[in-house]
Amino acid sequence: MPAQREIDEAEIRQVVDRIVEGIRAKDLKALEQVYAEDVVSFDVEPPLQHVGIAAKLKNWTNVFTFFEEVSYEVRDLALTVGEDVAFGHCFGRLSGTLKNGTATSGIWVRATFCFRKAGDDWLIAHDQVSVPLDMASGKGVTDLEP
Repeated sequence: MPAQREIDEAEIRQVVDRIVEGIRAKDLKALEQVYAEDVVSFDVEPPLQHVGIAAKLKNWTNVFTFFEEVSYEVRDLALTVGEDVAFGHCFGRLSGTLKNGTATSGIWVRATFCFRKAGDDWLIAHDQVSVPLDMASGKGVTDLEP
């Protein structure tokens, strides 16, 4: 019989899979199910933080307005799981076909997730998405690959 931490890690990996599926389906209702109501997101778009589920879903709505078809890929997901909190990090890439018909392979970003157990469910309480910064130019570096 698997230990509770193994069960919890498998459930958290399923949450990340649901994010990928929700993005590909452009399904805001599915995405809403993986975030805590009070989620704090440090996303790539301004402002510095987005607080609450409505703000997080607005970010996904913005993404979906740019893409006719969208995909999301996760690489190298690593998790550390405690009794009622967990964190993970990975590389993610949003890609697809823009509304104007242009195909884009997207860019790789760094993503960090903080999970909180709510009843039997693991929800994202915090996430951060970033690209490295070139200190000399002050610009994000978007051409790196894992």
